[in-house]
Order: sequence, then structure tokens, then C-alpha cells
Amino acid sequence: MDVKNVFINGDLEEEVYMRPPPGYDPPPNKACCLRRALYGLKQAPRAWFAKFSTTLSKIHFSSSPHDTALFLQKTNHGVVLLLLYVDDMIITGDDSSCIETVKQFLTKQFDMKDLGPLSYFLGLEVLSSEDGISLSQAKYASDLLTKAGLSDCKVESTPLETNVRFLSTDGTPLPDPTLYR
Repeated sequence: MDVKNVFINGDLEEEVYMRPPPGYDPPPNKACCLRRALYGLKQAPRAWFAKFSTTLSKIHFSSSPHDTALFLQKTNHGVVLLLLYVDDMIITGDDSSCIETVKQFLTKQFDMKDLGPLSYFLGLEVLSSEDGISLSQAKYASDLLTKAGLSDCKVESTPLETNVRFLSTDGTPLPDPTLYR
């Protein structure tokens, strides 16, 4: 799922003032007091995460002791896991009805979009089949090659034997090792 305009959902805990935006003529010697977080505000990510955590705690989710962005809920039918990365989240588990309930609850709380079954997340391609789940970074690697201008290079096999172990004392030192770093 994806939360739209994520940072404006955060509630500020301290008073934050800003200059009025260009084109707006405020009365002299006046400033704007923000009631909600805005993009670009240092407090915005923290305020969003606090709001999201509090919202999930209302439906009995708890934060994992291993990763604060991973939330868990144990039900009578299993476990539901929710992983949050800024405005993107994965919801999974073995209790399908609870997953649907969580999605509906979050959609009522925040402006969200359900992106359907997981296929791509943070550079990982996820392929589900009857045999299990396969993870790949082929698209990420292809994008890196394109960015480096190497997408049209010819493929060559490695001229070295496989599983060869090198030591730092092997061979002769390069005259300028920075060229190969």
C-alpha cells in the first residue's frame, strides 16, 4: 500500500513558525504558525512515524524489538506483519481477514492506495509461484547499468578460473591502484 502526501499527516508536538509563502501579503510583523507538518520540515518524518505508530497501536499492533518499522499483531488465526518504509508498506501474514480489516482501517485513517499483490519493493522484484517466493534485483541491476552507460556492452565470460583465492602478496603491485578502485 502507498500513503498519499504522507508528511502532511503528522501532527507537530512543538510550535513551528514560517514565513508566509510568496504571493501572500500578511499583516506586518506576523508569521504563520504551522498546525501540521509540511514537506521539507525537519520534524515531518518523525511526526508522521509517531502518528502512524499511534494509529496502529489502536488496533493492537506492536513494534518489533528488532526493527521499529516492522509492526506485529497476533490474532486467533495467526500473525499479521506490516513493514513501513516512509510512505510505502507491505502487509502480510496468515490471517487474510485481519489483513483486509487492517487495510480498511488504514484507508479510513489516511489517504491510501492499495497497490495489489507485492511485485516490487525497494529495488526487489518479488515473484510468487506455487513453488514459493523468488526475490530478484534484475531490474535494479539493469537500471544501474543504464545509469552508468553500460547497458549496450558486449557480454564476455570471465577469463579467470572460478573459485580462485588470491592473497594480498600475489602478483606485482599496480603503479596507480586508484584507477581500479
